[in-house]
This record gives sequence, structure tokens and C-alpha cells, in this order.
Amino acid sequence: MGSLDVVKLPPLMQRTTGRGELMVALIDGPVAMDHPDLVGQKIREVGSTFGGACSRASSVACMHGTFVAGILSAKRGSVAPAICPGCTLLVRPIFPETALADGEMPSATPDDLASAIIESIDVGCRVVNLSAAVAQPAAKGVGRLTEALGYAAKRDVVVVAAAGNQGTVGSSVITGHPWVIPVAGSDLGGKPTQESNLGRSIGQNGLLAPAENITSLGTNGQPHTSGGTSAAAPFVTGTIALLWSEFPTVSASAIKLAITGTNRSARRAVAPPLLDAWAAYSALSVVTSGRKLS
Repeated sequence: MGSLDVVKLPPLMQRTTGRGELMVALIDGPVAMDHPDLVGQKIREVGSTFGGACSRASSVACMHGTFVAGILSAKRGSVAPAICPGCTLLVRPIFPETALADGEMPSATPDDLASAIIESIDVGCRVVNLSAAVAQPAAKGVGRLTEALGYAAKRDVVVVAAAGNQGTVGSSVITGHPWVIPVAGSDLGGKPTQESNLGRSIGQNGLLAPAENITSLGTNGQPHTSGGTSAAAPFVTGTIALLWSEFPTVSASAIKLAITGTNRSARRAVAPPLLDAWAAYSALSVVTSGRKLS
């Protein structure tokens, strides 16, 4: 069973590639815009000091951003999952293409991340994908990041965030925010991976999505296989983009309710349920036919 099948995405993907007016913000590293499976796709850059296109294809930031972009916006039929290529991808880098130590992942300050969220919302995104590690948790920056997440809620913008890969139980300013959908990693059997962070807020408000052996776009002309919650988050983001493309008049709250389930307040486990894209589609079909979710 492939990663898309685990979360029942194929029947939804067969219905739509997404609407171009539905904009998804990728707050991550820059993207190799010249990759053959991204050329001609609906991709726009959002203001940043780093620029949306890679200047160093070998940088960790470029490889990370391109990998996640492939999961969302690569051409259908490519090696990548290519969940919602019909939607417009807004690339808002927050990672510089600097050299890092082996195994080190790029990170951003809470203040940088807050600015990226606000800028993306102000240009019209409906869904934000965060696969970023947050460094330097200064009180001022954390406060502004909390305000930015509240701004997303006020503007009816759904925020999807990777839970992290430290194998800990707990939450962060991002995954603990009630408006955010935190995404923990699962294996292809739908069980949480050992590396994925879990916690009360993640279990109550979040979802599991595939985080092992995900193949997407590399920056050297070859496919790249990786994992972790950074790879899991765009499965949820892409599902939301397809759902909103199929049901453009529903609210962000209705989208969140359909995809995360109606009994979140009753959840007690630190691990969330597995994403079920087709069940979410069916739930929204009920809503738009005049009946309410219960």
C-alpha cells in the first residue's frame, strides 16, 4: 500500500487537481523552480529576503523546500505524490541557503515565522503549510507568533504544522495552538512512528499522515526519498486544498471539522487519528447537501 492509499487520497485526487484560485502557502525553504516537474505549475513567490527560487540546489533549505513542494504541486504522473497541482502554491522561504552541519535541519525564529504567516495571509492564501523548526524561543517572538496564528483564525485560514521528530511527548507554541492542525508521522500501517512527537494537543487537534519512505522531487535530477513529520504535513495540507476546491463556499471551521472529526473534545490519547481524505469529502458532501455534521 502506498502513502496516498494509506490516507485514502486517490479517490479525491481523481475528482480534482485543485482550483487555481485556491492558494496554499509553503513556508519552508526555497524551491527549485526549474525542476522539470515544477516548470509550468501554478507557483508564485511571496516577499522574502531569501527569494523563492533556489540559488544553491545542494543546500538543505533548497532540498527541503523542493521535496515538500513536490508533494503538493508536482505534475501528476511524476515520482512525487503531487496532491494538489491545480492549486496555486505560494512559496515563502524562511530558511537561508547557508551551509549546515551534517544532519542539522534549518530553522527559523518565531518572529520570522510570524512575519511569513502574516504576509502569506495578506496575499490571499487559504491554507498554510508549516514544516519549520522554530529556534530561539524568545518571549517577544513567541508572542508575535501566537498573534499570527490568531490572525489566521480571524481570517479563516487553516494552518497545518509538522509535529516534529524528536520522539517527545509535549507541545510547542505552534502545535499547542487551538487553531492549528498538528500532524504527527505514521508508518504505512497507519501507526505513529517512533520519531514523531506526540502530545495532548496533537492527539486532540491533529492527525497522523505518512512519514516513512516518501518519494518526492530531488534537486539533482533524481527522486528523493525521505520522511518525518515535514513530509507528513503536506498530505494534510494537500487534502484540505482539494476539499476546499470541491467545496469552495464552506468555512475554515467546517473544513477543519470534516478532516479532524467531530469528536475531538473526547480524545484522550496523545496520538491523533489517521487522516482519511475520503471520509472528510463525504462529511462535507453531507454539509453542503443541507445537513449538519454531528
